[in-house]
Amino acid sequence: MENIEKVHLVVEEKFYPPKEMLEECIVKDYESMYKKSIENPDEFWSEIASELYWFKKWDKILEWNFPYGKWFINGKTNITYNCLDRHVKNGKRNKVAYIYVDEEGNEKKYTYGELLEIVNKLANGLKSLGVSKGDRVSIYMPNTVEAIASMLACARIGAIHSVVFAGFSEGALKLRIDDAKAKVVITATYTKRRGKKIPLLPVVKDAVKGLDFVKNIVVWDRDSDLDEGEFDSFLVDFKKLIDNSSSECQPEIMDSEDPLFILYTSGTTGKPKGVLHTTGGYMVNTYLTTKTVFNIKEDTIYWCTADIGWITGHSYIVYGPLANATTSVIMEGVPVYPHPGIWWEYVQKYRVNVFYTAPTAIRMLMRFGEEIPARYDLSSLKILGSVGEPINPEAWLWYYKNIGREKAVVVDTWWQTETGAHMITTLPCYPAKPGKAGKPLFGVEPAIVDKEGKPLPPNTVGHLVIKRPWPSMLRTCWGEPERYEKYWKEIPGNVYSAGDLASIDEDGYIMILGRSDDVLSVAGHRIGNAEVESAIVEHPAVAEAAVIGKPNEIKGESIKAFVILKAGFIPSDKLIEEIKETVREVLGAIAVPDEIEFVDKLPKTRSGKIMRRVLRAKELGQELGDISTLED
Repeated sequence: MENIEKVHLVVEEKFYPPKEMLEECIVKDYESMYKKSIENPDEFWSEIASELYWFKKWDKILEWNFPYGKWFINGKTNITYNCLDRHVKNGKRNKVAYIYVDEEGNEKKYTYGELLEIVNKLANGLKSLGVSKGDRVSIYMPNTVEAIASMLACARIGAIHSVVFAGFSEGALKLRIDDAKAKVVITATYTKRRGKKIPLLPVVKDAVKGLDFVKNIVVWDRDSDLDEGEFDSFLVDFKKLIDNSSSECQPEIMDSEDPLFILYTSGTTGKPKGVLHTTGGYMVNTYLTTKTVFNIKEDTIYWCTADIGWITGHSYIVYGPLANATTSVIMEGVPVYPHPGIWWEYVQKYRVNVFYTAPTAIRMLMRFGEEIPARYDLSSLKILGSVGEPINPEAWLWYYKNIGREKAVVVDTWWQTETGAHMITTLPCYPAKPGKAGKPLFGVEPAIVDKEGKPLPPNTVGHLVIKRPWPSMLRTCWGEPERYEKYWKEIPGNVYSAGDLASIDEDGYIMILGRSDDVLSVAGHRIGNAEVESAIVEHPAVAEAAVIGKPNEIKGESIKAFVILKAGFIPSDKLIEEIKETVREVLGAIAVPDEIEFVDKLPKTRSGKIMRRVLRAKELGQELGDISTLED
């Protein structure tokens, strides 16, 4: 009880931004800016969008036919023009866009001018392979500038990119390539992690077997390991494709509502959903949120530690920072190799001002103690961001004290793959409350409601919903409009249901408490329970499986699986390892259960649905709750 009260007190305590931060804040008056965005959205969004370049201005800001929205109707633009050409033409050709660094400290800098040339050449290379507007290109790449250039090259010519995190294995990759019907897959020979080379090309080769619609694999041969003879009409050399192409490529004129990318995210049932984002609204909102949440200035050095394979990488490594002409650090590797101070070493070396990472990473680094960050000069830091899952007050305070030295502000961002951009966060211009995300961003109108959609009083836990459309909202789920519509029909009242539980206090600060559905949040990554279960069942000994998430100090949640074996199979440690290996092969290391328990039966409803919450309650020693629908 003592601890609960202590945490509650910490959460209620306000941490005010330092005077210097208030003086240089881009958003001086949050309340009046927010009020305008809600009361006069057309004027608000028109002013923001006008800061970017359009080949043709829009006729209308929003067309809303519930649950489908269109933004900046008939506006014509190209996101890469706003991310690259616009800055090059405005005298920023030689400004550094990215500082790439790996675990060994190897570094390469790319200016806006250089990046534009690489993107144009690669775009022309893709055109030479027959890729055109509307075609899909799957990208399975390391966290490098080459991966970013691949995304931008697609957007340049109007192709729809579908980035797959390079930690996913062949089965998960195949599913995503197949669903998008990608014409081309771009990959690399390997990625680097913990000083080792993790092969990527063999995974792609296996994944595309039997997929006749894939016309080419473009491979970045990082160390020239491949023989000349390995390249043919199907396997194309990434470097040669660039070298043999012109550095001039006119950007495709895109309608505001033309698709930009598909990104797969875990659902509660079945296969992952292909979340589709379009051009104009996504561009405007990632531009605005990057600028205001991270207080981006001309000389800001910015570092988001995410991977381009997730939405955080798309919005806050690629499109948002580039639209703001920011200099970003991008790292390939892990936060604790070759030593647990590597991140702080790079913050010190590059004088990073804005640092954006996940609570999982913060908790992992907390384990190594305060003395490690204390060795480094972190005085350049002004803003510390948190993303991926709710940050617990202890981790918030550790981050604030040991990394920010009580001088940097902490912004705890809540948003989703589906929302495209930040939705709720603390802005640098007003006080933060540890453990609470903060207030809604511009144009976002959230509410905390019960299952019937009725608003709940302050400090009551309920379902988080968004009451109106916003520019960077997903437009559909690729090929599955019914899964898109479910977001808007889950809770009555014509509202978007986020699938998260939350509460709001008297000051309007929102606290996110985690998922309300069967989606695991492991190290800030959403993984569907159903996905892991179906991977386990692929093992020939397994008849049935159910997985739950258990609270984990480092990862947020760890995975525990309950497994029923087929007749004739006997539980053993060897079998546990085999099942884990199967999951690793099908989904990747991130989805491997930490624990596997063999059971004779699973709690099910009369209609046959596994009641995971019963398993979870039992595992954690909690009340079982209503089990009237339980079969047995």
